[in-house]
Amino acid sequence: MEPPLSLAENFDKYFEIILADTPELKKESYKIRHMVYSEELGWEPTNEDRMETDECDPYSFPLLLVHKRTKAYAGTVRLVIPPISDPSAELPFELHCADTVLKDVLDPTTLPRGSFGEISRLSVPGSFRRRLDEQKMPFVINELSEKKDIFSEEERRNFPNIAIGLYLGVIAMVNMCNHSHMFVVVEPRLKKRLGRLGLNFVQCGEELDYHGIRALFYLDQEGFVSNLNAEIRALYDLLEIQLRKQLTLYPYE
Repeated sequence: MEPPLSLAENFDKYFEIILADTPELKKESYKIRHMVYSEELGWEPTNEDRMETDECDPYSFPLLLVHKRTKAYAGTVRLVIPPISDPSAELPFELHCADTVLKDVLDPTTLPRGSFGEISRLSVPGSFRRRLDEQKMPFVINELSEKKDIFSEEERRNFPNIAIGLYLGVIAMVNMCNHSHMFVVVEPRLKKRLGRLGLNFVQCGEELDYHGIRALFYLDQEGFVSNLNAEIRALYDLLEIQLRKQLTLYPYE
């Protein structure tokens, strides 16, 4: 009897991460965002193009997760990096919740522009989610009953790894950019889930009520991979190898 596949081996069997570095691929990311944030959650307005975009997209770097067998896009996330050449360009948290930042914990204005970014807009299409009772949460994997006949049970068992892979993929990108910090605005309970993976984000913003209670968190460079357990680190390494072949960003010096 063959030994069971590891988390990384299972992920590699079903999924591949790609950098959305063409207009066509970026549109696929925007379509997923519209599907989740506009059509399913109602957090953003719908539009005829069925693509959800904002002012940060011109200086954002989206990732897409591809389901290998069907070639369908199983999820997306973006890393927002304001260009050094444009001081007016801001991260999403600077645009929407700058007044909640706890500067005694970490003052982002003291960090050099270009040396940090923000994880944003992680979203997974309904057909790749896991549980019906969590349909209103874009970062939790759910399963829509009408899609059950598309995927095998073995494939569906791996759907909870989609969000994990997207987070680890964007962290790999941050690490390759040699950033000192990364930021994310999430619900405190999601922060706890990330902590169980070894991603020990630190709260640096007051809680605010925006589609639920959320807060700003950061992770510094020392914590990008140092606390990952062996299984999660193996998945991180797999994703980093895949992205290194595609990444065209210049590391921050």
